[in-house]
Amino acid sequence: MTHAPHSDVAQHAAEAAHDVAEAVFPPFDPTYFASQLFWLAIFFVVLYVALDRFILPKIKTTIEDRRDRIADDLDAAAQAKADAEAAGEAYEKSLAEARTKAHVIAADTRKALDAEIAKETAEVEAELTAKQEASEAAIRKAKDKAFAEVRGIATAATAAAVEALAGVEMSEADAGKTVDGLLKAKEA
Repeated sequence: MTHAPHSDVAQHAAEAAHDVAEAVFPPFDPTYFASQLFWLAIFFVVLYVALDRFILPKIKTTIEDRRDRIADDLDAAAQAKADAEAAGEAYEKSLAEARTKAHVIAADTRKALDAEIAKETAEVEAELTAKQEASEAAIRKAKDKAFAEVRGIATAATAAAVEALAGVEMSEADAGKTVDGLLKAKEA
């Protein structure tokens, strides 16, 4: 009968399985509801106290610190922006002043150069006028000298021509008067 113990074990296992199938899952068993509610209340209170006394104050402090740091950073950024705008305005003002000074310096330099050029032009014109007058005087002198020589040659030629053509001897004074009369008639 070696098979008999096996069949007792199988029967006993079948009965245990049947009891287990009829049993309810312990958390859903109404007989344990009171103890479950008791422990729920205890853990709720403990968790509430832990959150209220330890965890939430740390979170609140961290959030407030972060909010303060962000506000400080925003204030610093606004101040930096204002400083940058002020520096930009100062730069623009300085640049405008520099441009104005440059225009004034350029105008003054232009006036000074114009005055210097006018002075040098006047000096050169005066020098050229003096040279021109000296040249005209030299030309007049050379012309008068040449004219005097031409008159003398013309007087001598007239006297020689009258003597050669007419056989009459003419004085240089008379020949000079004739040449002067012809020159005056030609000029008129």
